[in-house]
Amino acid sequence: MPVPQVVIVGRPNVGKSSLFNWLAGTKIAIVDDQPGVTRDRITHLMCHEDRFFELVDTGGMGFNDADNLTQHIEDQITVALESADLILFLLDTRSGLMPMDQEIAKRLRLVKVPVVCVANKTDDHTFDTAADDFHRLGFGSPVKVSVLQNRNRGILLNRIIDTLPEPGDDNTPDAEPTMKVAIVGRRNVGKSTFVNTLAKAERMIVSEVPGTTRDSVDVRFELDGKAFIAIDTPGLRKGKSQRDIDFYGMHRAQRSIRRADVVFLFHDCTERIGKVDKQLCDYITSQYKPCFIVVNKWDELAGTMPTEKWVNYIHDTYRTMRYAPIAFITGKSGKNVKALLNHGQMLFKQARSRVGTGELNRMLRDAVKRKAPPMYQNRRPKIYYATQVGIEPPTIVLFCSQPAAIDANYQRYLLNTFREQLDFDEVPIKLYLRRRSDSDLRDDIGSEAMADA
Repeated sequence: MPVPQVVIVGRPNVGKSSLFNWLAGTKIAIVDDQPGVTRDRITHLMCHEDRFFELVDTGGMGFNDADNLTQHIEDQITVALESADLILFLLDTRSGLMPMDQEIAKRLRLVKVPVVCVANKTDDHTFDTAADDFHRLGFGSPVKVSVLQNRNRGILLNRIIDTLPEPGDDNTPDAEPTMKVAIVGRRNVGKSTFVNTLAKAERMIVSEVPGTTRDSVDVRFELDGKAFIAIDTPGLRKGKSQRDIDFYGMHRAQRSIRRADVVFLFHDCTERIGKVDKQLCDYITSQYKPCFIVVNKWDELAGTMPTEKWVNYIHDTYRTMRYAPIAFITGKSGKNVKALLNHGQMLFKQARSRVGTGELNRMLRDAVKRKAPPMYQNRRPKIYYATQVGIEPPTIVLFCSQPAAIDANYQRYLLNTFREQLDFDEVPIKLYLRRRSDSDLRDDIGSEAMADA
């Protein structure tokens, strides 16, 4: 399963960013008395009782931003709630239950994940009775904490671990999950024709499946006995006004990308890559979704342009997605469509792959031996060991002496090494850097490798 996400929500000025920093054990989110400071989601990888999870800070719910970013803040909160495995509903014991708290509670009752009430500013036991009033929101007994007085941090972390869903065994031989494919791209690149071709293709069965949102209709197919769901999305064009229908089309495409297991980013081979294509690529990358870059209508250029020219063009344009495979198809005739779907299944499998800790660290030791981390402040940082903590996307944690010392270039080197030697060479990999705790005595593979070099 992916690394679970624990999302902090609440009205402005209840101490969400302070709670985030307190639980993380370091100052990451900006803390200020002025409401609305936090606008984007902020994420930090946590580990407690050998369970990893991502802690997510969000902006204040119900806040009208002075810089006209209210809709942006709301969109970020919505994305966080959609991806949450557990929600921490933060309340202020000193101010008591407010009307906005009750409005937020109504919204959270519609979310199908556990909600834990956290009563902040419960500085000592004399405030406990006031905090108990939050019980009537319907989310059980609140966890009484105080960031300022450092009260009950361990109790809250234990509650988080106890409430998170149990980690599944990713290697159990259960029925193969159904792959969801989002088909995105500009208008007139052939998305609908591609879906129609799927519906008529030999050995495929198509049936309408009710969509999980009002924004799209899911279509279920079977190919050679393997089921998948195609999420068709509206075509997009460049639009500057938020009143333009394409503004909402982009939001629908983004939601479909978030729901998907694999994304097919469609292009018309007779047109140049444009701004909308780049925006979609950036969003797919930010969501760590496996992606197939699809060049459609290739019959119109076949014999007049080598595929290598388009491949180089794509790599030069989408520099953050060089690992993504590229397919040249003709959706109207069905040429290469089946091969595309079969390869899409391979991406889905790669994103769900796990590698053993021993194999991962042997490979990491060899990578450090070939190229040691660069010097940082006259000292060479040490890499101790790595472990994979999640799938979809494959998520690897690298324990080292100084996370800030492992620069972006060296991280890219390690990611490329992982792709070359592991089973997920065509999908995004999420890499976290963490400082090794003093009580962790596991092998220092970096020192050993550099001593051998």
